[in-house]
Amino acid sequence: MKFATEYLWFNTENQREYINITPKVQEIVSNSGIKEGMVLVSAMHITAGVYVNDAEYGLIEDIDNWLEKLAPFNINYNHHNTGETNGDSHLKSLLIGHEVIVPITDGRLDFGPWQQIYYAEFDGQRRKRVIVKVMGE
Repeated sequence: MKFATEYLWFNTENQREYINITPKVQEIVSNSGIKEGMVLVSAMHITAGVYVNDAEYGLIEDIDNWLEKLAPFNINYNHHNTGETNGDSHLKSLLIGHEVIVPITDGRLDFGPWQQIYYAEFDGQRRKRVIVKVMGE
């Protein structure tokens, strides 16, 4: 079995952003030379996430609205007693999840219809990274 590891770096302009990283992940898979296996894509920060879903603008807005309803900013979060003010970002990350595993078949990401990989940033405007680890033969 072979492995290839690369990192994607982000410094978003906004506090919350959703970035389609599918082309970059596919490029990493292609450059790895691995034809059959899987790729792990994982946010390396506790206020960000990675998910698979449709690349449709309205759905992305719906996801953002849903997360804001479930984990709104609230100055009274206990986490804020530590001097931080990003408690909602941690909760949003838990809801989205921090990683996905996507199969690789014949050197390509093996998705269902409309599936894309997204990086979700909930506490942006600073440098963060995602690990992309390709595994297979």
